[in-house]
Amino acid sequence: MSELLEAVRAGRMAETLRLLRSLTESERRSHLPELKELRRELRRTRVWEARSGQVLPALHLAGAACHTGAAAAADWLGATDLRWSHAPTDSLLRVLEHRDTGWLADVAHRLARRPVSAGVPYPLMAGLVHRAGCDVPVTDAYVTGWIQHISHASNHSGVLDALRGEPHLATLVSGLFTLTDLREVRWLLGDGSRSWQSALTDLTREGLLDRAFLVDACVARLLRGGGPTDHRVFLPLLTRLSPTREEQRARIADWTALARDAVSPVATHAQTVLAALALAGDLTPAQLTEASGGLLFRTEKKLVRAQLVLLGKVLARDRGAAAELLPVVIQAFGHEDVRVQERALKLVERYAGQLDPAGELGHAVGRLSPVLRARASALPGVTVAPREVYEEVLPPAPEPVRLASVPESAVELAEEVGALLASPGDDVAGFERALDGLVRHAYRDPNALREALAPVVANRWWAISDDSQWPHRDTYFGNDRYGTIGARDGIDLLLATLHEKVGTATLCDAVRQGPREQECAHSGLSRVFDARLREVAYRVRTEPLPLLLATPTWSTGALEPEDLVARLAEYRRLDARVAATDFAQALLRLRRDDPTAVAEAARRARALGTREGSRLARHLTAPNPGRPATRRRTGGVRILLEQGELPGFPEGFPTEFHHLGRPVSVFTGRHRCNHWDDAIRPHWLAVLPERRELVAVRLLRDIAATAVDDERDTGVLPLLAESGGEAGEAVHLCVAYGLGARHAEDRLAAVDALLVLAARGQLDAARLGADLGQLVRRGAVKPQRLADAARTAAATGANATIWGMLRHTLPVLLADLATARPEAGAVSARGLGDLLAVAADCAERSGVRAEMPHLAHTAARKGNSRMVSEARRLRAALAPETAAA
Repeated sequence: MSELLEAVRAGRMAETLRLLRSLTESERRSHLPELKELRRELRRTRVWEARSGQVLPALHLAGAACHTGAAAAADWLGATDLRWSHAPTDSLLRVLEHRDTGWLADVAHRLARRPVSAGVPYPLMAGLVHRAGCDVPVTDAYVTGWIQHISHASNHSGVLDALRGEPHLATLVSGLFTLTDLREVRWLLGDGSRSWQSALTDLTREGLLDRAFLVDACVARLLRGGGPTDHRVFLPLLTRLSPTREEQRARIADWTALARDAVSPVATHAQTVLAALALAGDLTPAQLTEASGGLLFRTEKKLVRAQLVLLGKVLARDRGAAAELLPVVIQAFGHEDVRVQERALKLVERYAGQLDPAGELGHAVGRLSPVLRARASALPGVTVAPREVYEEVLPPAPEPVRLASVPESAVELAEEVGALLASPGDDVAGFERALDGLVRHAYRDPNALREALAPVVANRWWAISDDSQWPHRDTYFGNDRYGTIGARDGIDLLLATLHEKVGTATLCDAVRQGPREQECAHSGLSRVFDARLREVAYRVRTEPLPLLLATPTWSTGALEPEDLVARLAEYRRLDARVAATDFAQALLRLRRDDPTAVAEAARRARALGTREGSRLARHLTAPNPGRPATRRRTGGVRILLEQGELPGFPEGFPTEFHHLGRPVSVFTGRHRCNHWDDAIRPHWLAVLPERRELVAVRLLRDIAATAVDDERDTGVLPLLAESGGEAGEAVHLCVAYGLGARHAEDRLAAVDALLVLAARGQLDAARLGADLGQLVRRGAVKPQRLADAARTAAATGANATIWGMLRHTLPVLLADLATARPEAGAVSARGLGDLLAVAADCAERSGVRAEMPHLAHTAARKGNSRMVSEARRLRAALAPETAAA
């Protein structure tokens, strides 16, 4: 071992630096092989052991000095495995100071071209640039490092003083505007008087920065766009620079582009600039028309209304511009906000003489709401076409997909298992196919199955760890683990069982004792899922099953009776013993909605002459089980359901299944629930695919939390709607909470569920609407969120469906307003206005005529607030003469 390597291994930095500085070029190169070997050795060492001393920093220093090529030296200096234990920058610069300036410049620029995530220290790059005397590399990594360095170094002196001392100020400031991503530095740039924006503005006044360049750079960066918060850096800077009227006029095309396409704050600023120019006479009608054309299509109602106000002012001053400006005003006839439509119509009415009624105006009138359309018919020469008969358009209900047969090849099965383990674990069909495939192939040829699975299990934690590294592996797969087993855990359990990584005693105890989870609303479902997996794993070890009885026929989890009869016949042929939990799960999954198929399956099952066949026949011919009694309970703002005992359910089922029939209380284990993984919920639906109300009542508190506590958990709602059985009180309450969820993605899932129920003819709009009224009234669902969800559903063509829902929601809220009850304070006027607007849209499009209690009182209130305006609009839409127009 050389003296240098010995010093590096000992982590003696001072000695390593001394030895390196005394070596010649060729001697340094000769040490490279042993340094690279040490690096490979450390990679195989546990990370926490390698970092415990100074080995890696000393290695980092030695490797940088011994590489003679600029590319190789840069790769070593910026290596990922040395990133968190690099040598001190001063030592690195000292050991490289003998290199010529061209070499140093090459290394500096190579390091600067690395991504920001590489974490190359800015002092190292800046030190190399200073010693090389080269141009500053204006890259993301260098500029980001510079901003961080200035910000951290100026905590006491301020950014302005730190920037004054920067020798490459103009070049690096220009790099700020070309940064690809500002997320690393956005928080450092700050706000207010001590921000970078303030400092840069002061530097332009002092002449250290070119003001015209900064104005151009700000506008160019805002036009380019970028991250969602990038404008918070460049728009305040542009505002502080205060472009003159001449500078604003020179950039009319830029303001137009920003007003049309930029994010809302930037568009608002651009619109303000354009408005000032227009009112000062610096915009031609053609330029104003071009800017308005994009603005009037934006979704921000405030921007659209402001632009119409501006157009009105310009027209009042110059009536001759009407022929050029009114065609763009007409575009607002198609806006979703009726108040925008009305404002645009007022302008057209005032200057209608300047337009050709047979031209664009005649076609655009048809886009107005029915009330405004009738009003527009009074315009000279405008003929409103008769209203078409409304036809509800609902998205087609998803059809269940039949599960494909298990792959005959163990290699194909292994590929499916690998894909399943890499997925979130919420695919019921994929899980059930993989489970059945593992059971079948383990019965036929376990050795061939293990061979095919070798690439899949190679990196599983239970396969690569021995008992010394994972002493509690059996505990993890046993019934003492914290929380219940999930889908991917279940596949891991079977794989570990196949590869003898779990003790037989552990598997036996798990089956005999059952899961040791604390009681909660989900326990009945989770215990069934858990118990079946553990018995299957135990049987794979002790008495392999030829196949699984409960594998669904359909993607919803439903099982056709004839399929179960055929599987029981195969068991009889092979003289195999049925797994009790697998058979019980199969019974729960049976479809019984086709009397002919059920009778034939019962006859064939009875003819098998086996105990399970007779049990199946009795199950198929028995009356449908009764519904458990339910009652509503309130807790805070929530409305929840309690469920009584399921009549006659436990008879003949294994012990772990008895929990499904027990009462469900709103107080049971709500603070001790361990079921955090959302991916398990679709599998719970597959436990009772034909009794979704029993599942929904157990998920209700979770779904309610998405609206009340802003949690994320509605992904199961579309599957709930696609499932079988009655869609009753629990299902509709779940959908109601989902429509008021905090996050837009969760509301969208609830909208999907609502539309699926409607397409299947299972939606009780009156029940759902009444539930929503009470939830909004109590404050569990915010009206703005509900309005957003309802608008999204209506946009698919389901106007009559959403109207049927809201016609039962709004009277509950309007009644409080009409009687001045205290509950009315829970619903803001703005929120109620949003709901009334959606209801009015749906009523106008569907052409309904109806009476809505308490609507007239709200419409008769004084003022023109959104709530009052939309109430009047809804009242007009529901009036018989309007509907007939």
